[in-house]
Amino acid sequence: MEIDIGINAEDRKKIANGLSQLLADTYILYVKVHNFHWNVTGPMFSTLHQMFEQQYTELAMAVDLIAERIRALDHPAPGSYHQFSSLTTIPEETGVPSAQDMVRQLVAGNEAVVKTAKSIFASIDGVNDEATADILTQRIQLHEKTAWMLRSMLG
Repeated sequence: MEIDIGINAEDRKKIANGLSQLLADTYILYVKVHNFHWNVTGPMFSTLHQMFEQQYTELAMAVDLIAERIRALDHPAPGSYHQFSSLTTIPEETGVPSAQDMVRQLVAGNEAVVKTAKSIFASIDGVNDEATADILTQRIQLHEKTAWMLRSMLG
């Protein structure tokens, strides 16, 4: 059955492509935060371990929300690590950095997600896609706040 939500096929494709990059950034950030949760050490261990757990739990829910919006726009959501790696703007961490470097990387990762989310607004401008706008606004607010909190830990 044809989709008829008041957004034409070309606009839905542009939006879905942007959301696919947002999904990839969010997923790669999730993997990075989870890695850091497992591997953080040092005097801030307890605080960072708990903070990272809260962050990866929230990111896991966000991944589902973004993927489901892509599907609601009638496009397949990327779902493999290969796809995520080709779409993301966030560099992978293969080592175990210091706690301070972990925090720095997560500040940069959250800011990257903000930039990706903001870039999608150009695709939704004028097409009445309030559902995507709502998701983007929520993601921007959360990632800006998370980046601020992490940055504050650096002194």
